[in-house]
Amino acid sequence: MAWPTAEVARMSGVTARTLRHYDEIGLLPPAWIGTNGHRYYEEGELLRLQQILVLRALGLGLPEIGKVLASQVDEVEALRGHHGRLLAERDRLDALAGTVARTITELEHSRRDGRPMTINRPENLFEGIQPAQYQETLQDFPEQAEAIDRHTATMSDARIEAGQRERTAQMIRLAELMAAGTPADAEPVQAEVDAQYRALTELRAVSAEEYRALGRACVDNEPWRAAYESIAPGLAAYQRDAIEAYATTRLS
Repeated sequence: MAWPTAEVARMSGVTARTLRHYDEIGLLPPAWIGTNGHRYYEEGELLRLQQILVLRALGLGLPEIGKVLASQVDEVEALRGHHGRLLAERDRLDALAGTVARTITELEHSRRDGRPMTINRPENLFEGIQPAQYQETLQDFPEQAEAIDRHTATMSDARIEAGQRERTAQMIRLAELMAAGTPADAEPVQAEVDAQYRALTELRAVSAEEYRALGRACVDNEPWRAAYESIAPGLAAYQRDAIEAYATTRLS
């Protein structure tokens, strides 16, 4: 049995554009291509796509996924390995949920007592937060994801983690500005967005419209929205609005 691209996209949640990208880089060629030019996938390709998505969710870049799949000999053993990684990811998400719960408790106590929130161990804010959740949000932006994969391929785990902590710190700074009532188009907010944009353009050129699309994804893409909302309710829309203002005033 074979399934066309549109059906595979519907079943897996992966866009047809991403499936074409996976084919172009040799990660997931279709089983065959019809005379009409349409791609068709069989069970073996669906199993391979499942493994790709599992490894993406675990934070692996596309080059690393290609190496993992190329080295596989037995599918059952490979799935056992993926299962072990998923169990580890479950433990990480449990830790992340605990992190957010502790932050909520501290915020509630500080508001009830009328005092500023005191963070005795700032590193607790970041427990359980890893690059996987951010990479997952880029599934609809394969060019940007590929640029990030190339950039991080030669980086140490320590450098990757440091970059992730800085991105999370940026989210927290935006949350503080939002809580203070600062408009999304105000200069302090726009300075944070400018730093984000410059970090993106160090990897590849990003047009005003693409940056707007990334901003909209902060709200429309569920994993991305959840990451922002775990910092502060309303932060996803605040980031989107700040990016829209930046693209309109500085990129148009």
